[in-house]
This record gives sequence, C-alpha cells and structure tokens, in this order.
Amino acid sequence: MPRVKMTVPEHLEMQITQMVERGEFLNREEAVEELLSTGIKAYKTSGPIDDEESGGFEGEGMMGHEDEYVF
Repeated sequence: MPRVKMTVPEHLEMQITQMVERGEFLNREEAVEELLSTGIKAYKTSGPIDDEESGGFEGEGMMGHEDEYVF
C-alpha cells in the first residue's frame, strides 16, 4: 500500500488520538485510513458544496465553528 505523509491541525490529531484511546480504532494508521475513506465516500455521494450553498462558513469547521469538526 502506498504511504502518504501529511500534516494535520493539532485539534484533528487530538481527536484521532482520542478515538484510538477509546478503542474505536486499533491504531492511528487504521483511524486515518478509515476516516479518509469515509470522507471520500461522503464527498462522492454529495459532491462538492458550492460556496453560495455552504452558508458562508468558508474556512470554518463543519458546524460553523473554527475548531468544531464532526466525523
């Protein structure tokens, strides 16, 4: 399997670590792979969101707050 090196914001890294610690994933690699796969599937299903349709939350978290993301 190809390897990918990436940098993520600290708050995302902390969320991934917490999911692994809670036993939702065996390790960080599995967590990142599953979360990326789920995100890609969701993207393919819904497609990209037009800026006009996004409600003006450009550059903010999914819930409209800078540090709030939902997986």
